[in-house]
Amino acid sequence: MASTSITNDGQARPKKNLIINAFVEMCSGHQSPGLWRHPDDESWKFNDVDHWVELAKLLEEAKFHGIFIADVLGGYDVYKQSLDPAIISGAQWPVNEPLAVVPAMAAATKNIGFGVTISTTYEQPYHLARRLSTVDHLTKGRLGWNIVTSYLDSAARNMGRTEQIAHDDRYAQAEEYMRVMYKLFQSSWRDDAVTLDRSRGVYTDPSLVRQINHKGRFFTVPGPAITQPSPQRTPLLLQAGTSRAGKIFAAQHAEAIFTSAHAPAVCAKSIREIRDLATSQYGRDGSKIKVLALVTPILGKTEEEAREKEAEYRKYASTEGALALFGGWTGIDLSQYGDDEELREVESNAVKSTVTGYANYSSERYGGKWTKHTVAEHVAIGGNGPILVGTAEQVADGLERWVEEGDVDGFNFAYALFPQSFKDIIELLLPELRKRGLFWDDYAVPGGTYRENFYGLEGQKHPLPEHVAASFQWRAGVPAEEHQIPE
Repeated sequence: MASTSITNDGQARPKKNLIINAFVEMCSGHQSPGLWRHPDDESWKFNDVDHWVELAKLLEEAKFHGIFIADVLGGYDVYKQSLDPAIISGAQWPVNEPLAVVPAMAAATKNIGFGVTISTTYEQPYHLARRLSTVDHLTKGRLGWNIVTSYLDSAARNMGRTEQIAHDDRYAQAEEYMRVMYKLFQSSWRDDAVTLDRSRGVYTDPSLVRQINHKGRFFTVPGPAITQPSPQRTPLLLQAGTSRAGKIFAAQHAEAIFTSAHAPAVCAKSIREIRDLATSQYGRDGSKIKVLALVTPILGKTEEEAREKEAEYRKYASTEGALALFGGWTGIDLSQYGDDEELREVESNAVKSTVTGYANYSSERYGGKWTKHTVAEHVAIGGNGPILVGTAEQVADGLERWVEEGDVDGFNFAYALFPQSFKDIIELLLPELRKRGLFWDDYAVPGGTYRENFYGLEGQKHPLPEHVAASFQWRAGVPAEEHQIPE
């Protein structure tokens, strides 16, 4: 078994033990709109709790690190300036709240983690800290938080605004949001505040619980947190977004970054910039920030079988649904474009990195030209990420290319069919990755927290010492006057 790989500069380095998550959303189709129509797809059962419990059990048996649950708070109504294409095609519509189902999945498993997407844009941090701490308790520390800023105007209108907050202002708000969350998670209770002293009748020592008294531009939160410290105190911190503001945010806060790029070269520069910034500006070891790329594998026992699967899937894919998703992600209404008119880069208040990614990348598959038709074909299966079609060996080769050229640390695998795509990954791809020394045989810390298994370090339940959150932690035995709450 090979233990090293060769980088682009000819240097040998140890092979990475890949982090692998399933990428899902509480809707039908998710990144492959229209595939719910396929007779073998069961994604439309997303309202049924057993649907999610069985997925968690399936993936844990295969030793997936986690289930990464996407979310949106509004419908995709940019395309044709209407919500109808999304409603008709089922393009992430309807969609349920993801955090609610996590305790049920956790009760049926012992090891797999759960990364849940929750926006900082609309929910008060005090309320969210309570919800996240509660679920971290109920999962025995297996919760991750995918921190996002909301980008859909449809969500903003339903949350009492006329339009979405400007892109960089959303990140300024998110930055303050995180300071409040760290104060609530890490600083308002000492590790040993809950004493359960039955002889004296003292449940919690009041001298070990304190107000945070946060007063900022966006939030005023006196505290303290209403929940006691959970197993991880702060859930594993995930982040998506590689705009300029997103990179600065990630360099400070992210333990893992989720990227959806067309090719390794598209994301390699951004990854390097984030890691360099984390090291030079924020005192972190940038190499410890893990990057997970979106990929949709379509696997067959032969290449011909895999190609036949892709062709069959495309018969069910929804062009209208794909263009609805693209409009929401970019703010660009492609119904306004002629059939052969090329996509232009425009100033966007949606996901800026997505707009830039399309502008800077021309796929050979589409003749180097993005039109509304080539965009629809590209997005219809797998969303913004690549699809890798072939045998396990061919797909594994493609994944290794992402590792070597993009310096990614793992993958969020999306599905074409639910759950069959995951079953194909388990049956065909994971044995090949193990054969190459790229995927573990078992959880590094059986029964451990999401963070412990993420880093492969028993006892690493809390953020790494170099992470900004660590400076907020009020540790057992430390008098209040010796640990001031950072501003």
